[in-house]
Amino acid sequence: GLQPSEFAPLFQLPEEELAARGIRRVRAGGPGYPCRITLEDAAAGEALLLLNYTSHDVETPYRSSYAIYVREGASQAATYVDEPAPVMQNRPLGLRGFDVAGMLKDARLALPGQAAQKIRELFDRYRKAEPNPASPNPGLTEPRRIKVAWLEATGSEPYYK
Repeated sequence: GLQPSEFAPLFQLPEEELAARGIRRVRAGGPGYPCRITLEDAAAGEALLLLNYTSHDVETPYRSSYAIYVREGASQAATYVDEPAPVMQNRPLGLRGFDVAGMLKDARLALPGQAAQKIRELFDRYRKAEPNPASPNPGLTEPRRIKVAWLEATGSEPYYK
């Protein structure tokens, strides 16, 4: 999930200041209010902020931002490894794969229950490719490492005199 420290100060702002920033204070009316910090649906009646968040901050046409919910009092960012968060498993998801320059290279639609499978498809397609800015395709392997050394002589060193 996202870091709570990024949003905590917003909950202290008065309504007028939130509105000036395009932020709305809302209460969950039931399921369907997924918090992007805890990666859980807020409980009915729980206080949240609804705000615009830039999720793909690049200088390309694919720069992306959209409305998200964050729960008041969310203090710990959720972490999921090798599995999608449960809140993402029962929703349709648009999955996008970008290259190192931030350009869209692949996408998948995951219907409810398909998130893990579709993420794995994207990963498997590019997992053996090395990242290369000159390539039109993304790469997910660790780039090769090389050692560089050089010797420099100007001719003014004592050896040459």
